[in-house]
Amino acid sequence: MTLKIAHLYPDLLNLYGDTGNVLCLEKRLLWRGIDCITQRMISGRTYDFDDCDIIFIGGGQDFEQTLVLRELSRGTDLSLKKAVENETVVLAVCGGFQLLGKYYKTYTGDVMNFTGVLDFYTIGGEKRLIGNYAFKTEEKIRILGFENHSGRTYLGGNLRPLGKIIKGYGNNGRDKTEGVRYKNTFGTYCHGPILPKNPDFADMLIERALIRKYGQAELYSLDNSIELLARRQVTGLYI
Repeated sequence: MTLKIAHLYPDLLNLYGDTGNVLCLEKRLLWRGIDCITQRMISGRTYDFDDCDIIFIGGGQDFEQTLVLRELSRGTDLSLKKAVENETVVLAVCGGFQLLGKYYKTYTGDVMNFTGVLDFYTIGGEKRLIGNYAFKTEEKIRILGFENHSGRTYLGGNLRPLGKIIKGYGNNGRDKTEGVRYKNTFGTYCHGPILPKNPDFADMLIERALIRKYGQAELYSLDNSIELLARRQVTGLYI
């Protein structure tokens, strides 16, 4: 078995060490004897995701988002939308999450049109939403991480949140939602990076990618004791 990971624009989108998410996927595949090919899709080219099994999009600030939008508009955005509809596994974090939506309206009223891959939008707030936080997915996976965003995200009616907030702000600090999920696409404000801190969620993504490609997935358990101890030490949230 082999999975191909596409790391989209690692030269532009890598806040808070989010490249660690790709490293985590690679290691958890390697430890199980599953081959992994990772393609670093740097800026300056147009990309196609037809042969990709997992796509990772990291976080970036307003300036980097502007550069990424320019890169995507060359045709990569159309391939990304096709991959989402074809149930390729996608994980997008913070700025990468926002880019999947329709637009971002700044606190001062300026509007930046985004890819429109998914039906949601983000509005900038005067106060940043910052801190360690926790949420629970519909699979009952409890995810811990760190959020730092001024944008308030609101989902369209055909979308579900990735999870419900246990502690912290999440999408907008009001409706107790966090992130987005659509088919095999998952967006989140969770830095940390999210996957090393939350190995159950990492394995869920791997499992979905294997099922999509091979029709089945048999992941034997790994020893996650160090990861679980680390996240408790960092966050102080014993949940």
